[in-house]
Amino acid sequence: MPDLKLLGEYPINDVAIHDAGISKYINLSSNINLHTGGRYSSYSAGKRNVNTLERLLNKMMRSEKWTGKKYSAYRVLKDAFKIVAEKTKQNPVQVFVNAIENAAPREEVTRLKYGGIAVPKAVDVAPSRRVDLALRNIAIGATKASFKSTKPIASCLADEIINASRNEAASFAVSKKEEVERIAASAR
Repeated sequence: MPDLKLLGEYPINDVAIHDAGISKYINLSSNINLHTGGRYSSYSAGKRNVNTLERLLNKMMRSEKWTGKKYSAYRVLKDAFKIVAEKTKQNPVQVFVNAIENAAPREEVTRLKYGGIAVPKAVDVAPSRRVDLALRNIAIGATKASFKSTKPIASCLADEIINASRNEAASFAVSKKEEVERIAASAR
């Protein structure tokens, strides 16, 4: 059987994940169809069996006019990856993995109650939550950029992925990560 490629055209053999903490939770298995239909929802850590691109698709469907429209979100993702490939001259899957690594927060704040007083406390973020927050913030950043704008959602998603992979503050996901980590640093 020939080697399958993500979205039909992007090889995943040479994609490197540099962050060892989240490497088990970034799944790039090359499925022809990015639709598992909740197949792994009964497992305790079933999210890591789902392709990471499909998880981004599902995050894109949570807001605006793409709610529940998976094929529309799929076309947006495919167009965004074409734009990323044209702008960066790199494998867009590698750029996407770099964006997740740069947008995943390492620390956040939780509230502890001591005798009726709520005290903020900085805690480390679990690796699966780090990937979830990165994907959610990338999707939110793309939809916010395209809202009330003439720019199509595909180019907004491509810009968000490129800016997050370069670790630029123009990315919503990276700025959100830095904000969360700054608040956590003050709560140590």
